[in-house]
Amino acid sequence: MSASSEQLFARAQQLIPGGVNSPVRAFRSVGGAPFFTKSASGATLTTADGRELIDFVCTWGPAIHGHNHPHIKAAIADALENGTSFGTPNPHEVEMAELIVKFFPSIQKVRMCNSGTEATMSAIRLARGFTSRDKIIKFAGCYHGHSDSLLVAAGSGALTHGHPDSAGVPAAFARETVVLPFNDTAALDAAFAANPGQIAGVILEPYIGNVGFIKPDPGYLQHVRAACTKHGAVLIFDEVMTGFRLARGGVQELEKITPDLTTLGKIIGGGLPVGAFGGRTDIMDQLAPLGPVYQAGTLSGNPLALAAGIAALKLLDELNPYAQLDALGRQVASAALSAAQAKGLALQAPQTGSMLSLFFTDRPVRDLPTAMTSDAKLFSRFFHACLAAGVYAPPSAYEAWFLSTAHEGAAVARACEIISGAIKSL
Repeated sequence: MSASSEQLFARAQQLIPGGVNSPVRAFRSVGGAPFFTKSASGATLTTADGRELIDFVCTWGPAIHGHNHPHIKAAIADALENGTSFGTPNPHEVEMAELIVKFFPSIQKVRMCNSGTEATMSAIRLARGFTSRDKIIKFAGCYHGHSDSLLVAAGSGALTHGHPDSAGVPAAFARETVVLPFNDTAALDAAFAANPGQIAGVILEPYIGNVGFIKPDPGYLQHVRAACTKHGAVLIFDEVMTGFRLARGGVQELEKITPDLTTLGKIIGGGLPVGAFGGRTDIMDQLAPLGPVYQAGTLSGNPLALAAGIAALKLLDELNPYAQLDALGRQVASAALSAAQAKGLALQAPQTGSMLSLFFTDRPVRDLPTAMTSDAKLFSRFFHACLAAGVYAPPSAYEAWFLSTAHEGAAVARACEIISGAIKSL
């Protein structure tokens, strides 16, 4: 007889800190113990306890085509026939680079790595090397992975667990990171004025996904672009979540903005670990072996991960599912808002395409402070009501929800019923 989630979690806690390999999986912010997944298909997770759950986490973004897609499985199987890793260049790297450059006009050259954290860490180093400056501007609530320079006023699991400034990050590192409020043009202008000639780059999630889903005010991203140009700073769009998910060319396609560097991940791995960063040729050519900025990775460009990612990107190119995904996202947000209105509950449901969030607050959410007005205890009750009825939402009041093409039809209709029922039960 296979082990239950409860048994697996008990064993895991003896050997793995907190019993999990990524903090947000621990259910600390919503209470209770996490379930363990034994398989996934389409829009559904099957737990170790035999329960089927409609999934709105989608591996935190990569599963835009749903879980275990046959095209992606076949691509991995074909690549596996030739080996798992070579330590040399391989043809998949070239094809992936061609696809990324095709979809993202701002990217003229690209370097593959193994995670979103590696991508953002490397982009920051590259911006500093290119400009010969040290300071970086980031925004409160934007999470860019767990590298030292960026784990300051972070979102995602750091926010959920109350440690936005992680132990182990030297104060000297934090001093080189200027943290500003999102959607505040005056604060950005003041930061550049206070640090003349010192800002190497500005990094942001152009649509935030790691403090819940938050969109920029009209004109805000254009102001950030103009400020970076004026002061000679490198503009870095962290599109690890949004790249290929909200549009083939990410937020920069939707907003018609050209960043200097872009970080990518999630979908370009098709469910396997991968990251990438790319941008202008003159900046990217500062990387070793051409330039003085060192970055390396034994498994960068892994053939299995890139075969999966190439299959995922080709499906997006072939199907162009973005109107379909936006309709699904609007369907979920609308069902939640209607249920909240019927119940007399304050709810915000910002949504674009296949990303959304539910904030239990009467204040429009446009930055970290307004996101924190959401009632986390109420969200916890909502989360467990959904889970009990068969919907897996992100186990945090401060994370984005994701949909896939596999949610269409019966899955999204049933999910909307469950979400509405959970809200009305509060």
